[in-house]
Order: sequence, then structure tokens, then C-alpha cells
Amino acid sequence: MSLELGVYSFGNTPRGSDGSTGPTAQAIRDALEAAQLADQVGLDFFGFGEHHTASMPLSSPTSMVVAAAATTRHIKLGTAVTVLSTDEPLRVFEQLATAASIAPGRIEAVAGRGSSPITFPLFDFDEADYDMLYASKLDLLLAANRDARVTWSGPHRKRPLEDALIVPRPEDPLRIWLGTGGSPSSVMRAIELGLPMFIGVLGGTPQHWAQYGHAYREGWQQAGHPEDAGRIAIAVHGFVGDDNATAKATYLEHELNLFRTGAAEIGRPGMAPTGREHQMQPGGMVFTGSANEVADRILHLHGLLGHDRQILQMDVGGMPHATFLHSIELLGTEVLPQVRQELSSA
Repeated sequence: MSLELGVYSFGNTPRGSDGSTGPTAQAIRDALEAAQLADQVGLDFFGFGEHHTASMPLSSPTSMVVAAAATTRHIKLGTAVTVLSTDEPLRVFEQLATAASIAPGRIEAVAGRGSSPITFPLFDFDEADYDMLYASKLDLLLAANRDARVTWSGPHRKRPLEDALIVPRPEDPLRIWLGTGGSPSSVMRAIELGLPMFIGVLGGTPQHWAQYGHAYREGWQQAGHPEDAGRIAIAVHGFVGDDNATAKATYLEHELNLFRTGAAEIGRPGMAPTGREHQMQPGGMVFTGSANEVADRILHLHGLLGHDRQILQMDVGGMPHATFLHSIELLGTEVLPQVRQELSSA
């Protein structure tokens, strides 16, 4: 069974020596450079997430996908995630279809409801409509992906669509993943809609997340969907360094910065959760360490979950860009070959 590896980013604004926030524009340029390096070292996927904060300013993931499509050659690209509840699904499709026209066969989308309330007032939506907006907009996004001309009505639109032309059209439909933080109802929704499932993980254990994979696979089979279309991707925090001790210390420092500042920016308590050191050890879900340890832990999770793709968020908390780039290089040149060799011989 194959396993794709990659990276995702929400943007990582540089910080001054006094902890002050640098230019958010630099974070955008840095994320694009990271995608280009991921392509060069042979990684399978680079995902652009969505946040709207000073420390994580990557607010337009579809724009980043278009830019990366024009500046990479082989790597798959996508949103990770698009906050669909507060976005316009037809524009999301059009922008990604534009990217797919530039980079055929390499463009995907992860459609999520959103992990924070910040986008609802920003784009003039009522957070109480959270689930309705997501369900309705996801239905329209899928309709646009299916057919060039769309006749559709739903609760988030005042006017129905009547034979509306949606262009450009990619040569093949986009792969659209359903994004979830692990809600059982989201697992069932992915099965009902026949969509691959993308799980965003901040903690827990491999055994815990394996349960979601088993439930999805079992439900997928019972629903009678094509077996090869039932895919699972998992997004985790992680970092690869030259040795275990340095890698874990480096990532812990910057991850704690992320939780202290980034969480407060999106309306959550600005304090770091406890026990992150344990999450960085075998048995946790933060994949940090040397190339050998990270490869071993990815393979262990794969043995339990049977997932098809794993991507790591490395650039957190003002981590120096050069440090991030070095970790991408190690993931592509040292971790990925180990994982592929082990799985090919299994």
C-alpha cells in the first residue's frame, strides 16, 4: 500500500528579536518558496491552509494554489483547508480549476467547516448558521465539480442557479476531500457523499485516530462506493531535524509560541496546552525527531490507520524560515525514501 507524504502551512510570519511581528507579506513569499522546495525534493503534496491572523496570514489558500501551480512541476497542490462555510463555493471551484488548467492532474481541495469563529463576522455570516452554510456550500461545490452547467438551489443562496456555466473546466474533476477534526458526524458525511476524508489532528494517540479510519473504511464498504476512491489523509504537527533532541526542542519552542499567540488571535485562550512533550514521543501525534524516528512513527501510524497521505505542519510560531526549509529537505530526502522502501517490501 502506498503512502504519500507532504507538508502544509498556514503561513508563518517572521518575528523580530524582541518577539514583534514582521511583515505578513514575507510569510506569503516564504510559503510559496517552501512549496517549490517540497516539489524539488520529491514530496507528494503541499497544502495551503486558511487563517486570518497576523501570525498565520495565509488567508487565501486558493490564490496560493494558483501561484504554486505556476512555479512547481510535479507536486500535488491543494487547500488544507478551505473554510467553505464562509467562502463562495463557485469562486473556490473557479480558482482551483484555473490552477488545474495550469497544472493538470495536480490540484485538489479540502473543504472544511472551519476551526475558529473568526471568519464569520469577518465575512458577515452568522455563526449560528455554521452547519447549514457548510452543508449547502459543499453541495454546490460538488455540483460545480461534476458539471459545467449547474442548476441548483440551496439555503445559503437567495437566487437559484439555472443552467449556469461554470468555467474553466479542468480536464478531470478535482479531487475534493471532506475536512474534519474527528467528528463522528463528519465521518458519516464523508461516507454518505462518497468523499475522501481529511483529518486534522493536534493530539491524541495513533490508536485513537485509527478508530476513525476503521469506521470510515467499514462504512465506505457498506455504502458500496468504489474501493479505490475511499481515501484517508491526516494532517499533523511535525518536524524533522538532524537529531532527536534538537528536533524536539526546536519544535517545542516554536509550537508553544504558536499556542500562546496564535490561539489568542483566533479567539481562544492564549495559553499553551500541557503535555506537548509527550505528544512528541512515540505514542503521541506530534511527529518530531530525526529522520529515522519520524519515518518509524509514520509507518507505525500507517500500520494502524492505513491512511493514504500524511502531511506535516512544520512552520509554526515564528520558526526561522531556513529551519523550516531544512526540515522539508530532510522529509523529502531521508524520511520519504525510508517510508517507501518499507512499504514496498511489506
